[in-house]
Amino acid sequence: MNADRPPSLVAPRAPGLRHALAALAARRITAVALTKQALDAAQVSKRELHAFAAIDRDGALARAAESDARYAQGRPRPLEGLPIGIKDLIDTQGIETSYGSAAWLGHLPTADADVVRALTELGAIPIGKTATHEFAWGVTTASAAFGDTLNPLDRTRIPGGSSGGAAAAIACGAVAAGLGTDTGGSVRIPAALCGVVGFKPTFGALPTRGIFPLAPTLDHPGFLGATVDDVAMLARAFHIDMPPHGVPASVRLGVLREIVPVPLDADVAAAFDTAVASLGPIFACTTFDAPGLFDGVFEAFAHIVLTEGGVGHFRHNDTDRIATDYGRETIDRLERAKTLTLGDYARAQQTRRDFTARLYRAMSAVDCLVLPTCPCTAPRVGQASIDIGDWSGTVREALMIYTAPFNVAGFPAISIPLAAPDGRLPAGLQIVAKPGHDGALLQIAQQIERVLHADASTSSPTTRSTQ
Repeated sequence: MNADRPPSLVAPRAPGLRHALAALAARRITAVALTKQALDAAQVSKRELHAFAAIDRDGALARAAESDARYAQGRPRPLEGLPIGIKDLIDTQGIETSYGSAAWLGHLPTADADVVRALTELGAIPIGKTATHEFAWGVTTASAAFGDTLNPLDRTRIPGGSSGGAAAAIACGAVAAGLGTDTGGSVRIPAALCGVVGFKPTFGALPTRGIFPLAPTLDHPGFLGATVDDVAMLARAFHIDMPPHGVPASVRLGVLREIVPVPLDADVAAAFDTAVASLGPIFACTTFDAPGLFDGVFEAFAHIVLTEGGVGHFRHNDTDRIATDYGRETIDRLERAKTLTLGDYARAQQTRRDFTARLYRAMSAVDCLVLPTCPCTAPRVGQASIDIGDWSGTVREALMIYTAPFNVAGFPAISIPLAAPDGRLPAGLQIVAKPGHDGALLQIAQQIERVLHADASTSSPTTRSTQ
């Protein structure tokens, strides 16, 4: 195998959360030993991939010792002793949190974000902060200040972003799961490019207090994991539970192959078409035909992000600090934000309302949409533009065009890996449900994951698996 594409940077790989929990409960491993394994692996991924921004060895081991005491006393909590990563956009008490920016180096939050507290109160152990694009304002997790985060499947490629550090850490086996954020695809995009799972619940389902805001009316906390089960185990901390019954045979999937104007590249098209063919015998699949549904949505999304992001940064910082301490890419975005008017923002929000109403109507005949997460596989580090068929555009446009609409509408969405032939880069299958159906979405995603994994195992024993 090419030296740029090692099978794994760490050994042994982090076990799945459910497997780890069973091993801890049976005392086949201690929380301290499991946490040391994760910390050592995180250090490797930090050095080799820039997957972590900070690692909290002392704090994590102290929590692990507490977890071992709880197991010895017979009173473990539901996530007792499970190591996880936390995106560097999310506050963690006493652990450096720089929000991906040199402007915040040395910042030690005095309290955990609500999403972090919910997990640690159930026994989860944050081992450190996974890398993010500066202030989550980008899809590559590139950083002139800290070094570009690299895709562990091919270090000449990006991991996606802005939760690229979390996806890279999971893909290389350092941790099995972690917390991210998703404003326009920032959980799902890196999940797709790194071959892991990324889940964005319904807007408002998870608290955002203690998370650095990008665009408050679009920001969604979310989860990344090696499998749907890993993600679902963290989601339960927020009362997102799968229904007790199995997936009904009557589940209707609307198949949306492309979002104009960006077509699929050949590898993604082949993987998506193969997946849909595998799902046909299991689910009621119909072509989702909604002409004009997405018209104007990406432009409205961009205006909302620029306006709300600009207001947030200009409210808290003077222009000298921005010019001195911010990265060039963020400065350029803030300069563009100055050119927008209140009228632009008002029109963008009206487009948002109109699109959300159209999407509700269009999905009235289906339970979920299935579509590619991104129209291409991971671009190269430093690549500025992408050509797919007759379409040409920026990496940002290409990677976000299929994900951002569901932030605009606030619908829950998850990306799971599509089967990739041996040696090929992975792609993602995105599944979208109606607001409030988060648990059912996870259950359907898990069933689809089983179908695709079984099909891949049958057709190609050497295909990479995230199980």
